[in-house]
Amino acid sequence: MISTNGITLQYGKRALFSDVNIKFTPGNCYGLIGANGAGKSTFLKILSGEIEPSRGEVFMTPSSRLAVLKQNHFEYDEFPVLKTVIMGHRRLYEIMEEKDALYAKPDFSDEDGMKASELEGEFAELDGWSAEAEAGELLIGLGIPTTLHDTMMKDLEGNQKVRVLLAQALFGNPDILLLDEPTNHLDYESIKWLENFLMNYDNTVIIVSHDRHFLNNVCTHIADLDFGKIQLYVGNYDFWYESSQLALKLSKDANKKKEEKVKELEEFIRRFSSNKSKAKQATSRKKQLDKISLEDIRPSSRRYPYINFKPEREAGKDILRVEGISKTIEGEKVLDNVSFTMNKGDKIALVGPNEFAKTTLMQILMGELEADEGTFTWGVTTSQTYFPKDNATYFEGVDLSLVDWLRQYSKDQDETFVRGFLGRMLFSGEEALKKASVLSGGEKVRCMLSKSMLSGANVLFMDEPTNHLDLESITALNNGLIEFTGTLLFVSHDHQFVQTIANRIIEITPNGLIDRQMEFDEYLENDDIKKLQESMYA
Repeated sequence: MISTNGITLQYGKRALFSDVNIKFTPGNCYGLIGANGAGKSTFLKILSGEIEPSRGEVFMTPSSRLAVLKQNHFEYDEFPVLKTVIMGHRRLYEIMEEKDALYAKPDFSDEDGMKASELEGEFAELDGWSAEAEAGELLIGLGIPTTLHDTMMKDLEGNQKVRVLLAQALFGNPDILLLDEPTNHLDYESIKWLENFLMNYDNTVIIVSHDRHFLNNVCTHIADLDFGKIQLYVGNYDFWYESSQLALKLSKDANKKKEEKVKELEEFIRRFSSNKSKAKQATSRKKQLDKISLEDIRPSSRRYPYINFKPEREAGKDILRVEGISKTIEGEKVLDNVSFTMNKGDKIALVGPNEFAKTTLMQILMGELEADEGTFTWGVTTSQTYFPKDNATYFEGVDLSLVDWLRQYSKDQDETFVRGFLGRMLFSGEEALKKASVLSGGEKVRCMLSKSMLSGANVLFMDEPTNHLDLESITALNNGLIEFTGTLLFVSHDHQFVQTIANRIIEITPNGLIDRQMEFDEYLENDDIKKLQESMYA
């Protein structure tokens, strides 16, 4: 168990946290959520002891071991991969090193023998004999093959280092596990493995993540960080979100009798209690949800941007035909004879491990790069807008206020109109006058989404649009694209985003495309597609 008493963190006159009292108990997985800048990662650092609070204390059950997902990807560069994982259990690693040093002594004494015997006893108690096997299993589960287990960390790619550090945090069954964005740089298979690992984990887990699908699958509770306080809710992220929306609706229904409100709450809980039946926590979660009263659900103070892509005109049947597109960059063939037809109403998720290939294809189709071979033809009734993965060129060195920046892309030049549009994206009042060049990553994305909405295009190309967004903005964008009546091609690592939007999947492989008209979960589970992938990646 880990708990806090009166935790306060003050930066000058600003209090990031104020008198936070919360208890995290074994057997539960807590999703720590909050708007960007609310202090989620900082709170994890306070729990781990990396940051000292201004006031208050953190309490842990005596002899508990706490593990943290490290963010310094260079800290272990001079160590082999397998040893780096085992270093996650500090005491076990110290024993192993001390034993090896003793046994290597040329003048091994009786005293050394007694010390070695003590160490061997503690080593066995800590299950040291199976340490390398456990570390190896964790690495394989997270996509690091056995051929890399003896490799030095400095020789790994960045995304591989992240996986090793995640294996390090999970190693040795820690009593308390703190994970800050653990799904970053993981592919879908590795995320699924991690979900299963955490579903069967009996100790305390606290997670910060923007991956709603992940939070929904693993969390038994949501810890909502808002206005410097943390409020605990039973259930996963979707339950928290929908219950907060229900509470907002009920609070506005002043004339509705309490009996009617209770009935609506009971129906809502009944529907959610049966969800996620495959998760280990489902049974206990159902019991907890059944105990929730009307007073336990509260409206959230969160503000959600209003995202609505409205085409100025409807496109005809001909959208886009791509024939034999090939592209080589710096000696590497990124695209090889890519051909497909985009149909009216398609919402295509572009997937595959080669990020560069997906971005390059989008850039070619939007006229930002030239193909080495092949052609593409847009339908005459189409209008397109492009949301790039890298938006830096739109903001660097731009000495414009947000009003003037957005006015560049608006047919209606009236300031009231432009300000109204910015207000929908949570830039109201003085916020609309800040310089475009000083925006945060999330603010830039919201501006780019405003630009896309103003275009009135009936075809959207979006490359990783959820990057840098908080959960509220991701949810709003997700809902906006579900409602979009035009045609869409997009890239995203957000599982729930892809599953709820896409009606067609195109996977770029080294040996061609896999193109299927189906939802994402069906695509991932389809045995015929798995066999096809094996041959396409061979």
